Amino acid sequence: MNDAPPISVLADEAAYAEAVQLAVDASAAYYADGTSTLDDDAYDRLVRGIAAYELEHPDQVLATSPTGKVAGGAVVGDVPHLVPMLSLDNVFGADQLAEWAASLERRLGHPVTAWSVEPKLDGLAISARYRHGRLVQLVTRGDGTAGEDVSHAIGTVVGLPARLAEPVTVELRGEVMMTTAQFEQACAKRQAHDGTTFANPRSAAAGTLRAQDRPYVCELTFFGYGALPAPDDTSETATRLRAMPHSQVMAWVAGQGVQTTARTPVAGIVAAALAQVQERVEQIAAVRAELPFGIDGIVIKCDLAEDQAAAGSGSRAPRWAIAYKLPAVEKITKLLAVEWNTGRTGIIAPRAVLEPVRLDGSIVTYATLHNASDIARRGLMLGDSVVVYKAGDVIPRVEAPVVHLRTGDEQPIEIPAVCPSCGDQIDTSQERWRCVRGRACRAIASITYAAGRDQLDIEGLAESRIQQMLDAGLIGDFADLFFLTRDQLLGLERMGEVSSDNLLAAFERAKNQPLSRVFCALGVRGTGRSMSRRIARHFGSMDAIRAADAEAIQQVEGIGAEKAPVVVAELAEIGPLIDKLVAAGVNMTEPGAATAADPGETTGLPLAGMSVVVTGAMSGRLEALSRNEMNELIERAGGTASSSVSAKTSLLVAGEKAGSKRAKAESLGVRIASPEEFADLVAALL
Repeated sequence: MNDAPPISVLADEAAYAEAVQLAVDASAAYYADGTSTLDDDAYDRLVRGIAAYELEHPDQVLATSPTGKVAGGAVVGDVPHLVPMLSLDNVFGADQLAEWAASLERRLGHPVTAWSVEPKLDGLAISARYRHGRLVQLVTRGDGTAGEDVSHAIGTVVGLPARLAEPVTVELRGEVMMTTAQFEQACAKRQAHDGTTFANPRSAAAGTLRAQDRPYVCELTFFGYGALPAPDDTSETATRLRAMPHSQVMAWVAGQGVQTTARTPVAGIVAAALAQVQERVEQIAAVRAELPFGIDGIVIKCDLAEDQAAAGSGSRAPRWAIAYKLPAVEKITKLLAVEWNTGRTGIIAPRAVLEPVRLDGSIVTYATLHNASDIARRGLMLGDSVVVYKAGDVIPRVEAPVVHLRTGDEQPIEIPAVCPSCGDQIDTSQERWRCVRGRACRAIASITYAAGRDQLDIEGLAESRIQQMLDAGLIGDFADLFFLTRDQLLGLERMGEVSSDNLLAAFERAKNQPLSRVFCALGVRGTGRSMSRRIARHFGSMDAIRAADAEAIQQVEGIGAEKAPVVVAELAEIGPLIDKLVAAGVNMTEPGAATAADPGETTGLPLAGMSVVVTGAMSGRLEALSRNEMNELIERAGGTASSSVSAKTSLLVAGEKAGSKRAKAESLGVRIASPEEFADLVAALL
């Protein structure tokens, strides 16, 4: 987070003039209804390129230039702000933050002893005016001196009460946005109405805030970030608010019943030193991907009112606050093609081929499209400009087409009529399409997965060897591996006596794997390593699992009413495969399952009743353990292994480069242990 993204280099005066017009047009669209020809990162690069050119050529600066202006100078409002509603200047890393802080402290003539650190919410700034405690008007930022009246949205914004706790006259400032859930609901309503979806939560919020004649209503969310009394207000409350540190102002705002970020993992804090500020910046950045709302940076400001007053403000931004921008997790690029691939269980999944774009620190050329129904819901076409989203380690996904950028040259996406792998028919009865041959369609992928380290762990069984066995007709599924003879293996090319004996020994060891690994090897749709362990420990035996109906399957933690029937149907479908495994002598019970199923019997185990999450690289006695083996260790110790940190998490085992999960655990007050401390805790089981 220490490097600013590159700027747009402008070669000459003509390129500069063209860039200015592009920036003004993009800004006008962005602040009008959330649409734009540029994503946020591209706009930032363009404006910084304009500023760099103007610094070199001050005699060529155009009056329409967006530099130094609120909203790029492209927005005009008709409702005057009592106090200017300014933007923020940006920094892009720790070094730039330190330079800005040093400059501010030189201006003040003393060190800043209290910094406020808050998330920069990715929405639209508005002013909410209350008279005697009642909400009477909503006004957008506009050009900073005047904005647009959007009071018709009163009543549709969560977190903005109709009445405050006190009958005060005050102007609350904050951000209107859509949460992830609200965005999904808004897209569903729009898709049902006209067959299109919103490009992203910000454009959806902008359009919704201004819409007055839509036949459907979309909910918005407000987070307050400040409170201002009228300049001529001499009441006791106004006087107190003007003298309060920003952190106390925010506590007062929350006390009035207005939503702030105080109850979120990215709550504002006060830091005494810049090192603490940077630490909080990194904590907020780490949990960004898991938030139910968008942020694009962190706001750092002087907390004390006297420092703010002494620093003052420029025409565009206050000098006492800065926005620490985070790398973009959303970009606009072109959808060039769609590839259709068949997975190991026969599921047919589309993949978007994109015009390469730098996103969240890496070059993205592919993104998930989920399924054919998802493509139809989003109204995607080849050649579309699309919003691509990525956060943290999440696989990039295509969010939606940017409909207003269509040229008319876009083409429909061709949906396959037969399986792209084997050419057989496709079962389209469920949302996720599947080849009618199921696992047999991609037998090599299914067998390779089953033999993997976290499943049966069959050492020495390479994919090339599996293909050789398939080509020779020796196997059709992974159960057939356990019936192979020494003579059959010796008959394969480049397979000697030692290699054959080693492989047969690996097959024998695999027969003794616990049920959880055997179940995972089956690759039942809707389950994975963690879910396989839960199912195995809940039922104890394969017979009990196969005898369970959907209601019984739902008793396993994490399996809901929608997934349970799929698991039951899948188990019935692969019944012959399970029967072959039983006939081969493969273990079908889970050691210690009866004990783990009864909480009363786990009281003597070190992790009894605890939900444990592992993150980062393990070290010491745990260094050789895979993540799956760590999770197995947790459950042998009486705990429940989980993949995500929540308020229900009892313990986080945090190794090197723990990242966002550690930051979230710290914000929730979850106990954190190093690999060495955890190894001591479960030493008897290692």
